This record gives sequence, C-alpha cells and structure tokens, in this order.
Amino acid sequence: MTASILCIGNSWFPSLPGGLNRYVYELTHHLAAAEDQVELCGIGLPETAPHSFVKLTNLAELNTPLWQRLWLTRTNFASRQAIKPDAINLHFSLYSLPLLSSLPTGVPITFTFHGPWALESEQEGHNKLGVWVKHWIEQRVYNRCDRFIVLSKAFGHILHQHYQVPWSKIHVIPGGVDTHRFQPSLSPQQAREQLNWPQDRVILFTPRRLVYRMGIDTLLTALAKIKSKIPDVWLAIAGKGILRDSLEQQVAELGLNDYIKFLGFLPDEQLPIAYQAADLTVIPSQSLEGFGLVVLESLACGTPVLCTPIGGMPEILAPFSPQLIADSADAEAIALKLEALLSQQIAMPSRVVCREYASTNFNWYKIAQEVRQVLLA
Repeated sequence: MTASILCIGNSWFPSLPGGLNRYVYELTHHLAAAEDQVELCGIGLPETAPHSFVKLTNLAELNTPLWQRLWLTRTNFASRQAIKPDAINLHFSLYSLPLLSSLPTGVPITFTFHGPWALESEQEGHNKLGVWVKHWIEQRVYNRCDRFIVLSKAFGHILHQHYQVPWSKIHVIPGGVDTHRFQPSLSPQQAREQLNWPQDRVILFTPRRLVYRMGIDTLLTALAKIKSKIPDVWLAIAGKGILRDSLEQQVAELGLNDYIKFLGFLPDEQLPIAYQAADLTVIPSQSLEGFGLVVLESLACGTPVLCTPIGGMPEILAPFSPQLIADSADAEAIALKLEALLSQQIAMPSRVVCREYASTNFNWYKIAQEVRQVLLA
C-alpha cells in the first residue's frame, strides 16, 4: 500500500554535495520509485528534477541572509498546497525549527539524526554563543519528534547522552550507497590514467574536509613513519578546508612532498574514479564520524578501507573485515596498520568481496524500505 511522506531536508544534493544532502536525495528518490508519494522541502531546490517522481518544494534560496531565509522557510511552507501526509521525516534542525508550528497534527514525526550540529561546531572552534544557540535549536526540534533514526549505534549514544532522547525512541538504520554510481567499472590502471595519477606507486586515497576532526594531520604523521619501509606509497587527498596551508607546511616539514598530492575539491563525477584508482582508502577521523558514507562508497567501488575506531565506521567494517580497523586513532596505530596492510602481513579483502559486501548489505532499495517501516510505524 502506498503512502504519502513529507521530508524536510537541507539543500539539493546534485548542486551542493555533502553526506546529509546525498542521503536525503537517495532516500526520497528510492521511496518515490517504490510508488510512495514523496514531497521534499528544502533550501535551493529546483522546481523539478529530471527522471524524478519526487515533488520538490523550494522554501528559500541559499544566498538569502539567514534570518530572511528562516522567515521564508516558515511562510512558504505554511502557504504551500499539500495533502496531509502519512508520515513526516525531518533531517536538519535549522530548517525544521521554523516549520514546527505548521506541521499537521496527528502525523508521526521522525527525525533522522545525521550528527550533533552544536558539538561539531564546538570541535571546529566556533564561538560559545553560536554553539549554545545550535544546541538550543536542536533540543527544541527533538522535543517535538516522536521517534529518531540514527545511522549508527555511536550516534545513538550521542543522541541519548547529549539530548536526553530515550533509547526506546531510537532506531539504528545504516546509510545506503548508490551501487550503480559507485561500482568497479574500471581497472586501477584505467582509473589512474584518467586522473593522471602515477601507475608505479601504492596509492592511498582519502576524501576529507580539511578540518581538525578529520585527522589528515595525523595521517601525514603516520605516512612519515612508514615511508622508509613502503617507499613507493603515495597519498591523494581530496577536499578543501581551513587547514590546507598548515597541512602543506606539515608535508614539507616531514619531507613528504614526493608522497602527497592535494587535489582540492574533487568533482563529484570523479569520486568513483578516485576510489577505483586507489589500492586502499584511508579514513583517519579523530572524532564524530557518525557513519562514514565514504567507507561504503569505496567498498562499493571494490576498494578496501582502513579506518580509525571512531564513531560508526567500525560498525560497517567489523562484521566484514575487522583487520581494517586501526587499534586507535593516533598516528602510531594508523602507521602500524598501514604498514601491515601494504606489506601484506595482513591480507586485504579482494575488490570482488568488497563490492559484494557493500551491494548486499547497504544498497539503497534495502535501506529505504527499512526507513519506510520506521516512518510509517
């Protein structure tokens, strides 16, 4: 039986990449493909999207000042023409708050928790007042919700401890991966040729924003520890952020100029190629890695992933290949695991096995149906 589902997201994924936007895009499109009536409200959405059965409602433009954007979000949502949905799914507190008074009564509200907004801001050095306001917004929205979806048990613990949400309201459903877009369609040699990456090096790849909690500085220190033992290692770093200059200085100080390439922002269409070009993807997160979508993307492309034991990443890898999880998040532990994997002291899973694990357990059709059951419960 089909249902009517209202989703309140953030921004439009194809034009503004990011884990939350990608998740909402995939979820709504897979629900609509299964013949549910899905309306997605958000900021900076197009009027229509090709090959999509999702009804798009743009509430405001991204380039408007914040307070005006929030006012437009409230007024445009309240004035839109829509039937009463069977379920409401919120994804981002900032744009959910102005809508709370306009949401229809008697409809279950599920919040999909993508991360602690205030806590992430605090760890990235934002001012205390801004962090307090974000936490207040989050708590106000969460108090209105009937149930919650988290992408990992790790984020379930944060939701419970920092926002006092009872475990009885929390459902753990992992994120999904687009197994058509992320698939092993090229050989590593072909992928390297397309990206103009070296053919004669052992290539590591990490797609990370260049901020402290992502751990790129720790990975560079680890690489310096193993370069004499694995002299042909080469690391490609995709992403931009405030640490770019200091990381480049660190590379020079560690004598890693011949071992590192900063790619800057990597266009979305090149991401699957980069995964396939690598021998190993490395995710050296230091904190608040709630799920780790990049882990799934890499596995779906057939490339194994080394991660730190942070957040939800071990929940993905432990049932599959626990030897791919470093013992801790420090440089020494990452270096030891890298050396063991790259020198074949520890066997890495094959590309076929990586692909099979991701496509069997994390395909979006499966995940969307699990989410649907919670939304409509």
